[in-house]
Amino acid sequence: MKDEKAPGKPSIPDIVIGRLPVYLRTLRLLADDGRDVTSSQELGEHLGISSAQIRKDLSHFGEFGKQGTGYNIDFLCRQLQKILNVDTIWPVVLVGAGSLGTAIANYQEFESSGFRIVSVLDEDPQKIGQPIGNGLLIEDFADLSQLVKGSNVRIAVMAVPAYAAQRVASQLIDAGLNSILCYAPITLAVPSHVRVEYIDPVVHFQHMTYYLR
Repeated sequence: MKDEKAPGKPSIPDIVIGRLPVYLRTLRLLADDGRDVTSSQELGEHLGISSAQIRKDLSHFGEFGKQGTGYNIDFLCRQLQKILNVDTIWPVVLVGAGSLGTAIANYQEFESSGFRIVSVLDEDPQKIGQPIGNGLLIEDFADLSQLVKGSNVRIAVMAVPAYAAQRVASQLIDAGLNSILCYAPITLAVPSHVRVEYIDPVVHFQHMTYYLR
């Protein structure tokens, strides 16, 4: 995947961006344990990454620690939240209210990480109007464009079958949503300005079974 370059910012390797949320998650776990300070060595031991790699990754964004004293965990958490743009709450639309979509809608940890599902959409008339998640009602997917125009939603989650995924993605993009998290077992054809992340457990299972000799 190509490196990312936001306006006014130097190009950062995408693989580095992908490690930042893992660093943030680990720092939060350390904070939950009552820790105030950590080091690149300790982070590396938790994550199986070299301390040199962690320091190099963080150096793309500034100097966050001091030699001999390490990193203040609270400060580094706040800096990573700013870098990842999760120092605010991002509204998210979820498409698909089946078993998977219902589980996603009921997941309680999104908001503490910077995301809130504000709408759940489906095409099944029997599901539309039914309660789901945290005080939401399932809405008609046909109303997607109107919903997006009347809100500041910029992120979509797709929990739909593979056969419907490309059509749903195209409609999301047409409605102005350019960041999509896709649970469908398919690779989407999207314009270059659209960012898609995939979650496919089968792919990860097959990756693991290669090593089960």
